[in-house]
Amino acid sequence: MRAARAFVAGLGPELERVARVRAVLLGSLAFTGRGHATDKAVLLGFSGAEPDSVDPDEADRLIAEVGDTHRLLLMGTHGIAFDPARDLVFDREGAAPRHPNTLAFLALDGDGQAVAAERWCSIGGGFVAREEALESGVEAPSPVVPHPFRSGRDLLEIGARTGLSIAGIVRANEVSMRSGAALEAHLRRVTEAMMACIDRGLAADGCLPGGLKVRRRAAGLASRLRQDRLRNTPTPTDTMDAVSVYAIAVNEENAAGGRVVTAPTNGAAGVVPAVLRYYRDMVAGATEAGMHDFLLTAGAIGGLFKLNASISGAEVGCQGEVGVASAMAAGGLAAALGGSNAQIENAAEIGMEHHLGMTCDPVGGLVQIPCIERNAFGAVKAITAASLALRGDGVHHVSLDQVIATMRQTGADMQSKYKETSLGGLAVNFPEC
Repeated sequence: MRAARAFVAGLGPELERVARVRAVLLGSLAFTGRGHATDKAVLLGFSGAEPDSVDPDEADRLIAEVGDTHRLLLMGTHGIAFDPARDLVFDREGAAPRHPNTLAFLALDGDGQAVAAERWCSIGGGFVAREEALESGVEAPSPVVPHPFRSGRDLLEIGARTGLSIAGIVRANEVSMRSGAALEAHLRRVTEAMMACIDRGLAADGCLPGGLKVRRRAAGLASRLRQDRLRNTPTPTDTMDAVSVYAIAVNEENAAGGRVVTAPTNGAAGVVPAVLRYYRDMVAGATEAGMHDFLLTAGAIGGLFKLNASISGAEVGCQGEVGVASAMAAGGLAAALGGSNAQIENAAEIGMEHHLGMTCDPVGGLVQIPCIERNAFGAVKAITAASLALRGDGVHHVSLDQVIATMRQTGADMQSKYKETSLGGLAVNFPEC
């Protein structure tokens, strides 16, 4: 959505010349794009929609209208003819040399002459970049902040020197670029969006879209948990069952096209909210400040993975999605529970260490099997990782930086059929009924 919108918005005054646009999906997007609703996202981007503000119901109406009328309003203002069967191509043969999630856009005038042509890459976590920017290897200039860091070791050294927690380091960097009030408002908005997504998922029923006919389970599971509590028949797994249901609720919303918070990706969007909800509802003395420390810390950890490895399932497998989410949630929870920086770093390392090598093999290209349950396990692992780290003193053999480097190398060694192509793993061994 962001890439398509950026392409059309970049046309500027040339937009009025455009009579046709074409999008070609390459690499993993060609193989799993339909299941991931990438075609829908491209059309919404061409229309000027943005992920954090688009209304899901309005989005469905717009997509249906384009299919019925074969007309599309670029940026919501400039009408052109658009035939999805002709102008939105899933190219499984074309090359995607720089990144496996590549989109090629072309704008033509009424005479069929090119107005503009660009190739964009979806590099994970909602981030996009032009292909030539990735090919150049030149990084965008980093903002000037009081405590720049590029590794877990940097975070530990800054904390030792300044006495700041990891959340404090991130907060100081953020308020050097915006006001403290704006930062708190943003953290509040993210928290509210995560909790609202859980609540929507817990209230919804029926089958998820796509050909697998997967039924939503979160509402039924939550109902049975409530009934057990009313009968006063608790079990040792009640808490973990509730956390699992929270994660499932979010990822069922994702699979249905609802609004989720990308953390670090949509396919792994259930882990951080589920663990954050666990902290809010099940930890005595939980506070809003603790929730904000959780998010700031989790963001720092996710940033390290994105900077030094990848958060793209198409690039490194699901270890880069659910694995990173689990590391983020583990570190965030350890921070909210008052852990030291060393314990937080240890929690994040444990969270990833036990996801190394995880493949991305969605059945039918849909973010349903095994993705939904996988988020539940990632959330439970995160809580276990935080608990183990907090019971130690932060001293451990494998550092977070070392496990990030290992994850990157493991992803590089992984066969492409196990990296979000639906050409290997469960995707090809699932019995068709």
